[in-house]
Amino acid sequence: MTRDGFLRGFPLFKSAPRDLVASLIAAGRSQAIPAGAHIYSEGDVCQGIAFVLSGEIRVYKIGETGREITLYEIGPGETCILNASCILSGSTYPANAVAATEVSVLLVPSADFRGLVTAHEEMRIFVFSLLSQRLATVMELVEEVAFGRMDHRLMEYLVQKSDGNVLESTHQKIANDLGTSREVVSRLLKDLERKQQVRLSRNSITLLMA
Repeated sequence: MTRDGFLRGFPLFKSAPRDLVASLIAAGRSQAIPAGAHIYSEGDVCQGIAFVLSGEIRVYKIGETGREITLYEIGPGETCILNASCILSGSTYPANAVAATEVSVLLVPSADFRGLVTAHEEMRIFVFSLLSQRLATVMELVEEVAFGRMDHRLMEYLVQKSDGNVLESTHQKIANDLGTSREVVSRLLKDLERKQQVRLSRNSITLLMA
């Protein structure tokens, strides 16, 4: 991993001291993670932290019934705040993390990460910035789950996630993201189809709204 390659993925570190970036690169190792690979399961000890250079990681919880809810997604230029918290506090990972796509990361061992956070204010600022962003995301999720009507939430999801009024996704993936069951999503989508608001086909949903 070169300095320029790391800074392309993490532009926030362009103004950081050269020795911080050099230490990160020296401590870490580049790794490609295939789509679908499980990175952490709930209760795992965090041996390292992944700085995502490309691709996407999904962080989620699983309920007692087996239902999943997505907490947040990690993209290029980010790392997992739960991963950072688990390393800094010495606790185990409190959720699950899976590669939603093929992912390229710089994997930094836990001991090196703790040392860099202790030694460099810029690293602490990076961690606290991520914490602030993720807290806002999770608070929004709590509000939606607690107060939002599922049919409204589903329609908002379809509008936000669609590309050219088409969303390529499975009902199970939508259910996971919304924190509900596949059966609920399928039923609501059929209701929307009856109202001629969407057209359903295999793993594809087309919005018909004007």
